Amino acid sequence: MLLHDIALVFGRYARQTLRSRFQMLFGILMPLLYLLFFGPLLTDLPLGSHGSSWQVLVPGLLLQLGLFGAAFSGFAVIIEKQTGVLERMRVTPVSRLALLLGRVLRDALLFVFQSVLLVLAAMAMGLRAPLAGVLIGFAFVGLLSMSLAALSCAFAMTVQTPVEFGPVINSIAMPSMLLSGLMLPMALAPGWLDVLSRFMPVRYLVDAMRDAYVGEYATSSMLYGVIVALCFATLAVTVGTRVFRKAGA
Repeated sequence: MLLHDIALVFGRYARQTLRSRFQMLFGILMPLLYLLFFGPLLTDLPLGSHGSSWQVLVPGLLLQLGLFGAAFSGFAVIIEKQTGVLERMRVTPVSRLALLLGRVLRDALLFVFQSVLLVLAAMAMGLRAPLAGVLIGFAFVGLLSMSLAALSCAFAMTVQTPVEFGPVINSIAMPSMLLSGLMLPMALAPGWLDVLSRFMPVRYLVDAMRDAYVGEYATSSMLYGVIVALCFATLAVTVGTRVFRKAGA
């Protein structure tokens, strides 16, 4: 029953996404600009990490895509609240967990699709990475997207307008990007900044992805990345489901 409900909700939002090519492609614009205009600046620079500059930059850009895209997923929830869509869904027998999971699975699939496009563009510019590493990277993007989308939707249930929602999300997303080493490895940072970055979950995901992109899978960074990604996803979905149930979504 739960899987059927999730499929129904996922199908509804997936059809909306498929009808909007602008939504499918626009989210990749910012990471693509970084790839085109920032990536060439890193060529042949000592980045304090093994692998080429593309193997350092691209994993960070993929997680940046999931970070900023999923973090703002709650905007759609606010709009649905204001237009009465959530109220109409509330009176159906669909599981509250399905209402959340259907949304976040659509978001995860969307950002993985955009990640594929970004990797293809990066390969055209010189990225070389093992297929297994690239696929592992997509899995991390999907888990991060699910986690942040669930938390974003949960927060959106607690506010009334986009004016309240946007500044809070932006104030969280931007420091997360800067302190997680998405653009450059934290090995280049001073000691105090490196220590501070270890409180950011995304830091562990990007370190694991960079190992995967150079074909190193049995590393401590990979282990920590997998553990953090799975625990973060579990926590986020649990919190999101509780908020949806409490709010009567």
